[in-house]
Amino acid sequence: MDGTVLVADDDRTIRTVLTQALTRAGCKVHATSSLTTLMRWVGEGKGDVVITDVMMPDGNGLEMLPKISEDRPQLPVIVISAQNTIMTAIQAAEAEAYDYLPKPFDLPDLMKRTAKALSEKRRVAAAPAADENDRPDELPLVGRTPVMQSLYRLVARVMNTDLPVLISGESGTGKSLIAKEIHDFSDRRTLPFITVTASDLTDLEGPARVLARAKGGTVVFDEVSNLDSETQARVVRMMDNPGDHNPRFMATSQVDLMNAVEKGTMRKDLFYRLNGANLVVPSLRERVDDIPLLVDYFLARLERDGASMRVFSEDARELFRAYSWPGNVRQLENAVKRLVLTARGEEISQSEAETVLGTQPEAVPLLSGGESEKLSGSVARHLKRYFDLHGNMLPPPGLYGRILKEIELPLIEIALDATGGNQAKCADLLGINRNTLRKKITDLDIHVTRRRKLM
Repeated sequence: MDGTVLVADDDRTIRTVLTQALTRAGCKVHATSSLTTLMRWVGEGKGDVVITDVMMPDGNGLEMLPKISEDRPQLPVIVISAQNTIMTAIQAAEAEAYDYLPKPFDLPDLMKRTAKALSEKRRVAAAPAADENDRPDELPLVGRTPVMQSLYRLVARVMNTDLPVLISGESGTGKSLIAKEIHDFSDRRTLPFITVTASDLTDLEGPARVLARAKGGTVVFDEVSNLDSETQARVVRMMDNPGDHNPRFMATSQVDLMNAVEKGTMRKDLFYRLNGANLVVPSLRERVDDIPLLVDYFLARLERDGASMRVFSEDARELFRAYSWPGNVRQLENAVKRLVLTARGEEISQSEAETVLGTQPEAVPLLSGGESEKLSGSVARHLKRYFDLHGNMLPPPGLYGRILKEIELPLIEIALDATGGNQAKCADLLGINRNTLRKKITDLDIHVTRRRKLM
């Protein structure tokens, strides 16, 4: 790399790490903990790329982007932030940031993005800023895992295009919420947002009524796979002839629509019309590291709404993290609400969490997998989804080890649970040496208890 990078972050460790890494890569680096200093450097014409945190002691990094864009329109700005919500990604896109990365970030990934910024002219996004009064302070789409951050970036990219959007994911993952956020942050946000079900399209006049209500806003077909063939044909005609006020079309689905096309339950022409941009919302099983973050979010929101203050004990938190959550975020939210209401004290105990989880439904098959799907097919499908969510960027290095750990950890945990924590039986069940099992338990930080399996 060749160029000068301006780094602004109030964390001395991050400034040191970035300075060392960028210097080794051949860059000149100016690092500061002050936005005032950063803006002075920018005004003096220094720097070829800016890397800035959002929350700084003397201001908000995102609020400086319009000024940077005005003074130095060709200067790429990479935003890094510990505020791991979709709001930050959207605000970064609206402020025309070159790129956005959540903390903790992957250093090689950031270096790769910086190198790309240095070698390209700045890409200016045509995304007008939304009125702050039109949006809430916080959004329930919360997550710091790579799969969620990739989703945020995709949402930010598509929100001000006219592309149809297909949003797929299991029940309770927030598909409809994402559709609404795309609308609310788009240039159609002052126009109607219409959710359409099969009952709205039961007669020939249904499409005309929908278009009249939409008035050029956004039309979302809720669970589009539930529409019968005749209704799907009406939707195709409606999309081909939207009238004078052309709305934006979106659709949600719990099933794999490509599979449905192959089975003949989904029309090809409708699928291809809807599949302009494909957003896949991950299940909680695919982002377990976000569960503690979501628990804290729901606890804080309930407290703001007048509920008693509650905190999870570490054992209760780990129990929630290990649960399968077939109902995803919606099920997690309801479980937290129930515990806030029923807990005997301020701290929610493991036994109280077990009582609530004991009444929850069993896990359901993964999206589109089907009961007959082989494990290899399921793994391949989820790996493809993981790569797709990174767009034209590669995932962070070390993928092989991460994937093996993702499979090995639940396998050993479930086998230990099934054998009541008896390591000899578990090793025999898995077909591995007992010493090997002990090493894996240590390496994977698995907590082993000798007990009967809770049913």
